[in-house]
Amino acid sequence: MSVTMAPEHARLVGVAANISYGSGIPSDAELRLCGDVSGAKRAVELGVSEWFNSLEFAGSGAKAIAVDPDPEKIAEMRHRAERAELTVQCLQADLADLGDITSATVEVVVASHTIIDVEDLGRLLRQVHRILKPSMPFVIAVPHPFAEVNAGHPYGSTARTIGDWFTALGRSNFRVDQVKELGVSPTEPIPTTLVLRARKEGS
Repeated sequence: MSVTMAPEHARLVGVAANISYGSGIPSDAELRLCGDVSGAKRAVELGVSEWFNSLEFAGSGAKAIAVDPDPEKIAEMRHRAERAELTVQCLQADLADLGDITSATVEVVVASHTIIDVEDLGRLLRQVHRILKPSMPFVIAVPHPFAEVNAGHPYGSTARTIGDWFTALGRSNFRVDQVKELGVSPTEPIPTTLVLRARKEGS
């Protein structure tokens, strides 16, 4: 299915510059993690984020696919896409159940604050590995695991550590090639957001 774009979205064709990784966090215009998605390349938003990143993919010329188990989020995505005159394929499914997406057909997968509480992370990562083309990126944004560290919550007690993410991704045949620890400012000495880009290895 081809992407339909309104004239006001024409300037977005190419790099999905406005993909968001969190409030107050640099977008992909600065981080450049997703790459060029124009030419109807397949781009998956794994979990509909509060920034509705599938719309940015679609407006940039991608064949955008949004996956979420929540029917209300899927309905809202459809509504926003229709209002913006963009085409987004919406799949209501568990985030680790990507059976409706053909193997090795996707150029980028983004999960922006949507897989934080996934229990069977290994299963999800295997499914993402299956749908990605070789060497293509999986971009993950989560609250930085150090942000909630205090005397009552030691590091790793409330969220996966950076080491946990590296281990899980490595076991699923991903290679992490970008690590961004973001949100530090003169008034915020601890990073608030962790963004990882992992590339599929193997076939």
